[in-house]
Amino acid sequence: MGSGVTAAAAMGQLRTAARTLADLDLAPAQVLHHLDRITDGLGTIATCVYAVFDPRTAECHISVAGHLPPVLLHPGGPELLDLPTGAPLGVCGTSFDTTSIAFRPGNQLVLYTDGLVETRDQPIDARLDTLLEVLGHAGRSLNATCELLLRTLRGEGNPDDVALLIARASHSPADEAPTRA
Repeated sequence: MGSGVTAAAAMGQLRTAARTLADLDLAPAQVLHHLDRITDGLGTIATCVYAVFDPRTAECHISVAGHLPPVLLHPGGPELLDLPTGAPLGVCGTSFDTTSIAFRPGNQLVLYTDGLVETRDQPIDARLDTLLEVLGHAGRSLNATCELLLRTLRGEGNPDDVALLIARASHSPADEAPTRA
């Protein structure tokens, strides 16, 4: 939370910690538990979604720390995932849950920050509905989808930053290792 040099430094430290924890092959909820303790030590608060895709089982294991829910795009259309939200990192002492979802070849997982959907003049539910509506039109490349989301949802003059990631499951060898996002 926040902006400027202090917030950027804290995010750099959290990113490094997350990468280090990812190498330990911990469950997403365990990673968030450790990041929560680290964030508390930095004197800041942050939200996070931690996801691990296992191509052997075609499942994505997701834990959330106070962050907006990811969107799953599948043949039935876009779905705002109903996941346990958890508290933001830095609150310390809360537990986190891991939810496993089917993530089949061709499915997409859309991860985004609040800067994409939050505004001062529209309710968040309306903005999330708009996000789902934009994502409901299939057939675009990942880059084209990202550009359309930014063009449609990002208001001019909005000072909030935006991070947007779309991951697509693909066919892969059965012995491939899980992928973390």
